Amino acid sequence: MTSSTIPSPRYLGIDFGLKRVGLAVAGPNSTMVFPLKTIFRTTRAALFEELLGIIAEENIQAIVLGLPLDLEGNEQLITRQVRNFAASLARRVALPIHLENEALTSFEARNRLHEARVFGARRKNVLDQMAAVAILESFLSRHHHHGSLHRPQ
Repeated sequence: MTSSTIPSPRYLGIDFGLKRVGLAVAGPNSTMVFPLKTIFRTTRAALFEELLGIIAEENIQAIVLGLPLDLEGNEQLITRQVRNFAASLARRVALPIHLENEALTSFEARNRLHEARVFGARRKNVLDQMAAVAILESFLSRHHHHGSLHRPQ
């Protein structure tokens, strides 16, 4: 392999929030997911500009967006905003966008950070990234088990 080798395609996990958007990445043949970044929202245009830059820079081939549903699978107030965000993103990128139920991902993210002894301001800064990690891991786990990882949804 040379340094000019094209990197393998990657998945981008997104934990959408009204103030912060957490991002995580994974390769398509891996269940290893890594926190990437938290985007602090200012304007809609700035959010999309930064997100599109990351998608290009990271060679993203598919997006997994957390869909906030309650424990019974019902939609919540923010669910429509996430669906609107997904539609806006779909108009800007020609990539598959998968919606993944994000129930309990924030809880799981808090637990992981607690176990890693990450507290205070540092915890607040990475919580959304860790939620994105949990969303992407959930998606990859379900699709690896069903052998349908590369099939568009």
